[in-house]
Amino acid sequence: MTELENQPADDSGPTDARPTHSGFVALIGPTNAGKSTLVNRFVGAKVSIVSHKVQTTRAVMRGIAIHDNAQIVFMDTPGIFKPRRRLDRAMVTSAWGGAKDADMILLLIDSERGLRGDGEAILEALKDVHQPKILVLNKIDQVRHEDLLKLAATANEAVKFERTFMISATNGSGCDDVMDYLATTLPEGPWYYPEDQISDLPMRQLAAEITREKLFLRLHQELPYSSHVETEKWEERKDGSVRIEQVIYVERDSQKKIVLGKNGDAIKSISTSSRKELSEILEQTVHLFLFVKVRENWGDDPERFREMGLEFPRD
Repeated sequence: MTELENQPADDSGPTDARPTHSGFVALIGPTNAGKSTLVNRFVGAKVSIVSHKVQTTRAVMRGIAIHDNAQIVFMDTPGIFKPRRRLDRAMVTSAWGGAKDADMILLLIDSERGLRGDGEAILEALKDVHQPKILVLNKIDQVRHEDLLKLAATANEAVKFERTFMISATNGSGCDDVMDYLATTLPEGPWYYPEDQISDLPMRQLAAEITREKLFLRLHQELPYSSHVETEKWEERKDGSVRIEQVIYVERDSQKKIVLGKNGDAIKSISTSSRKELSEILEQTVHLFLFVKVRENWGDDPERFREMGLEFPRD
């Protein structure tokens, strides 16, 4: 399988006579609000990684969905939070940059958490964003109805939202209503991508993201946030399989020992999980080789930021 190319399609779109709609929708919200889960739900396939570790998404990921006669390009942005490090600042800048480039803003709020933490600050910042905005309350199956109504009222008092939706990204409840609204509200126009393309993320980068997800799922209680995965080699073989070599970068020898695990158990588990999912996505046999390297203070290396699709903050 070749890498997906980020090229607009000149003749994309359905063949019937109805007008087509297309546009970019930026999902923003606090960390762990469920943005990546929702993008994957809308697209109907995995285009963004999901884990319980906060700030899993680091750069803007685009997932492309077709609904009725509309092509909706969802921009899964990093969670917005109070930045403490250079990487944090780059992620928050990326999130707001994605929002300001979109046709519409979708603010996703975890209904259980409400506006506590970064929610109120995000609402305040949204007042200066001029695109149409919709509010989506997630995890409604875990909150009382009266509490949902109160949360929606509070948010709408702070910011003028065009519509408010209540959903569960996990089980899909209410998600079709959001898609129906977006499909008819986004501007009329040709589609930006071929009908069968679901992401503009190159496969090499998606493969690295899949492995990073498995890394967090396996070691999220032990491994610090400062780890990074790069796909260094991608070889299509004559037998139809693909050989992928990836490097997991950590900042200290102690972290390398955690990733390897006792007798290599951790790295074997991570490799097996990633290889299985990559084989399903690529629909071909995957030979995955993982290496762990120590690169001190990689969070201050401009090259690593470029690999992640982030601008390096100068200070």
